[in-house]
Amino acid sequence: MPINIDRREFQQLGRLEFLAKQAVEGFITGMHKSPFHGFSVEFAEHRLYNSGESTRHIDWKLFARTEKLFTKRYEEETNLRCQLVIDHSSSMYYPGPVSPDSNDFNKIKFSVYAAAALIELFKRQRDAVGISLFAEKLDLHTSARSNPAHHRFLYAHMEELLNTVGEKNQTKTFAIDVLHEIAESVNKRSLVVLFSDMFSAGNQDELFAALQHLRHNKHEVIIFHVVDKKTEMEFDFPNRPLTFIDLESGEEVKANPVDVRENYLSQMAAFHSDLKIRCGQYQIDFVEADVNDGVNPILLEYMLKRQKLY
Repeated sequence: MPINIDRREFQQLGRLEFLAKQAVEGFITGMHKSPFHGFSVEFAEHRLYNSGESTRHIDWKLFARTEKLFTKRYEEETNLRCQLVIDHSSSMYYPGPVSPDSNDFNKIKFSVYAAAALIELFKRQRDAVGISLFAEKLDLHTSARSNPAHHRFLYAHMEELLNTVGEKNQTKTFAIDVLHEIAESVNKRSLVVLFSDMFSAGNQDELFAALQHLRHNKHEVIIFHVVDKKTEMEFDFPNRPLTFIDLESGEEVKANPVDVRENYLSQMAAFHSDLKIRCGQYQIDFVEADVNDGVNPILLEYMLKRQKLY
């Protein structure tokens, strides 16, 4: 996140919205300097004119500036509807409590920042967005809208979630029923973006049946598999006895990482491979999201997906 802060704007927008705006502006600036500069960020209301189409909707003023033919795209044609789904169960508070004001991230803080940045990008694209928060049940579900009052409402709830990043009661992840509920409640064809570590209680077959329910209802799905790569995927711990605590059950195991590393990595690789294979089978985009990489990879994956859809 950029650290150059305009205090007047900070006070007007609120902390999370301001940081999201800064992140998106930095991302867009970087895209314009990269091979991705052709991505449509500011002009989602236009599309390139296709030879043979009616010329009635050509934007001639834009042609005068760019010497390229664009047609105006109307709201029902251009606006994407997106539902941001955030798992805030106890395992998402790994690797431990963090301050909202610090530069440290656990999985839930990373997910909140990434989702907030996406909301800012949706605003600029004139896309409609809603959020769903869940742990053991669906705790919040809003429909997708694109008006400023709705955006303020979303940021307010995201701020509340951000304020919990330092503490969390033990709650398990029950994604199966939640995903079925979301599949039924999101009426129009939408892009569903899930932030989760995918450590869900219940059978994996049932979990993917719930994800398939989303696809069956014609929704596009991106799973951002939120992890602390260094410790969760690579099991990089010091060579000394440690106490490992299951954040969702409170169960404790004392072990030297060297003694369990090979078995852990084998099981984690199998878990990760199964997730990727099943997502591929159901045409679900599966993206590894390391909490240490920042939000730019999340924004880029969204832009790539949006380009495919439009």
